[in-house]
Amino acid sequence: MKFGLISFVLACVVLALGLMFPWSKTIVILGLCYGLASLGVALPARSGQVSFGHAMFACVAAYAVAFVAKAFPATDGLVLILAGTLISTLFAALTGLFIVRYRGIFFGMLNLAVSMVIVALLGKLYSLTGGTDGIRVDRPAIFGFVTERNEFETILLVLTLAISLAAGWFYQRFIKSGSGEALLGLKSNETRLEYLGLSAHRVLWVGYVISGLFVSLSGAIFALAQGLVTPDIGSWTRSGELVFITILGGVSHSLGAFIGAAIFEAVKLTAAAYMAGVWQLLLGFTLLFVIVVAPDGIIGALEKRKEKKGEQV
Repeated sequence: MKFGLISFVLACVVLALGLMFPWSKTIVILGLCYGLASLGVALPARSGQVSFGHAMFACVAAYAVAFVAKAFPATDGLVLILAGTLISTLFAALTGLFIVRYRGIFFGMLNLAVSMVIVALLGKLYSLTGGTDGIRVDRPAIFGFVTERNEFETILLVLTLAISLAAGWFYQRFIKSGSGEALLGLKSNETRLEYLGLSAHRVLWVGYVISGLFVSLSGAIFALAQGLVTPDIGSWTRSGELVFITILGGVSHSLGAFIGAAIFEAVKLTAAAYMAGVWQLLLGFTLLFVIVVAPDGIIGALEKRKEKKGEQV
């Protein structure tokens, strides 16, 4: 069975579970947001660059949604998502012009530094941002319909699933394109890429902007699902969770980000319920196990197994 068909089947299963168990809708939506954000972290990771601050784009998008909703209370939820995503993606494009000039640990730490500055500003500018208390986002009309909480969550779940499928499809198209292959070539031999007439800075910048787009989408949806926007959305721990999910799922296919997010959420919720004092320890052991058994992530291990079966046939 192809990964595309698997993605569609899993999406149907997730939708069915959300409809059968209404209490799980918000959990599923937030899990999909983690998957979308991990897609964003996976793109620069394919070029060998790991960002420890990519959650800042989710934070910028979430606050953009909150500010637009506060300034224009009648704004439709879909417009809020588009506005938050656009503003944060533009921020990623501007930030990327500077950050893509660096590699390795400098790339990761610069992203972390910028995210920490943003989080600090959001916490200090209390009159504008509400400080650490954040800004409440009232439930908006969506597709022109004013709904109750249950109906709103159902519509948002369907919309998030559709966006996730579209983002996964786009991720696959991009990594198979010339720009995506060049991004992968940046990891193996940047000098050779330059000799071929391609600008390494431009290749990484394009990937960086698209990665910012994915993370921004997750932040905009998160703001509507959570109903509250705080600086914690852009914290370094949130960025670390995204890196955790990316390593767990793998970067060779878009499905890896969502598999990693599902496992992360399942382990986190289960451990928090039954091992409240040491749930981080369980997450750490889970990551160590995957790194030892499947260093390319879960999706990488599945692809290798598929290749071996093909060779045997």
